[in-house]
Amino acid sequence: METIIRFIQDGGMFMYPIGIVLAIGLGIAVERWLFLMSAKSANQKAFDLMLPYIKKGQFAQLIKIAEASKAPVARIIGLGAQRIHGEVDRDEVSNAMEEGVMEALPRIEKRTQFLATLANIATLLGLLGTIIGLIAAFTAVANADPSEKASLLSASISVAMNTTAFGLIAAIPLLVLHSFLQGKTTELTDSLDMAGVKFLNNIQK
Repeated sequence: METIIRFIQDGGMFMYPIGIVLAIGLGIAVERWLFLMSAKSANQKAFDLMLPYIKKGQFAQLIKIAEASKAPVARIIGLGAQRIHGEVDRDEVSNAMEEGVMEALPRIEKRTQFLATLANIATLLGLLGTIIGLIAAFTAVANADPSEKASLLSASISVAMNTTAFGLIAAIPLLVLHSFLQGKTTELTDSLDMAGVKFLNNIQK
């Protein structure tokens, strides 16, 4: 702990904004992961509840379930069921469900892209802190005693590089989390499309 505290103190003022960026990114990642896991579970439960009614062609009941449920898949299937009047028009039903998917996407993809941006900001803050630290270091040794210049410059550069190191320490996990959540987002979106296809195939049977 003492080493970490010394590392942050030696890095200068740019260590604190980098730490704030890392904290914000981790908060977003936790919130998005909880949301995606909750949405996945809700979709599975809603689809399992609706499947028997889909197979029986009880569209009025599907609409009631969709109105009572907050799961995206229930909303999508409900929109499709509302377009069925007698003979099934596959294109019309498909278009209605596609509209439902497009309505659900903004909530599913919300804030995930911020993680990549925050990772870039952390890296750039680290580089900026290092550059400013190097400028200060060279300015400080300009009027120093020649015998002390080498050691003073070496120590100053070492301190200045701390911000770059911390920027990368913050950026790498944020990029990993962004990639992970992007995969979960794509998986959830694909499951919505798959539910729509299963609905169409069952009602046409």
